[in-house]
Amino acid sequence: MFNIIARRTLNRYCELYPEATNALSKWYYEIEVADFSSFNELKQQYANASIVADDRVIFNIHGNKYRLIVRVNFTFKAIQIKWFGTHAEYDKVDAVTIQYEER
Repeated sequence: MFNIIARRTLNRYCELYPEATNALSKWYYEIEVADFSSFNELKQQYANASIVADDRVIFNIHGNKYRLIVRVNFTFKAIQIKWFGTHAEYDKVDAVTIQYEER
């Protein structure tokens, strides 16, 4: 099981992007109970996920309308949410350096 830091952050994104609420919730519950020990294992379930520097993973959410950037620590089974937004908004950020900030 993964510890997702923080559920409150996902809830905030659901408020900002109500269309993505069901897809984000589905992702949360799938990841929470997942038992991945490497990016390759994660990729078996999420074929469209991409890895970038600093152990960051980009997930396509809601039919690729949205992108979710997280940092995954497989050793400690922890996921830190860095950023969420539309595909168009994603094109304007640097997935390697973006940090979570309250919107």
